[in-house]
Amino acid sequence: MTSIDIFYQGEGIRGIEHLEVGPGHTVAAVKALIVEKHGLENDVLLFLENSDEPLDELMIVISHVGRTGINAHLHRCRHIEVAVTFVSETVHHRFSPGTTIDRLKHWAAEDKFRMTEEEAGEHVLQIAGTQDRPMPGTHLGTLAPCPECHIAFDLVPDQRVNGAADATLEDLT
Repeated sequence: MTSIDIFYQGEGIRGIEHLEVGPGHTVAAVKALIVEKHGLENDVLLFLENSDEPLDELMIVISHVGRTGINAHLHRCRHIEVAVTFVSETVHHRFSPGTTIDRLKHWAAEDKFRMTEEEAGEHVLQIAGTQDRPMPGTHLGTLAPCPECHIAFDLVPDQRVNGAADATLEDLT
């Protein structure tokens, strides 16, 4: 293996960024490259996507490579306090900043609100008080800056226009 692809998001980095490093790079070296590229604080932690704990900075990155490289997240918060409201019930939990919206939605919809997989598929997470519906692969840490380290969502029906594929705009109004 000549190089490792690292795809990452982070505090203040909502889009997916890419970095290519050699297999001998440590987590600390990768973190330093990303910090320099984006002007981040040096006290950020590097998490694997959907991992609960930050990576040990002395580890060699090759030990964390998956099929498509490494999916990572940089953030100053170790955890993000999350509240999800559905109808009139709110559930709370602490997640890693590298937790994806998809994982959070599964936890809230299926584990906490006891929706079936089909019912959950008809709902999305929307940032409370906004119309912002983050994509499933978005990391929580991109939405919750330090030092607040918290965010609230509403679990809402996904609004779709069924059968309108052949309809014109005039047909819909």
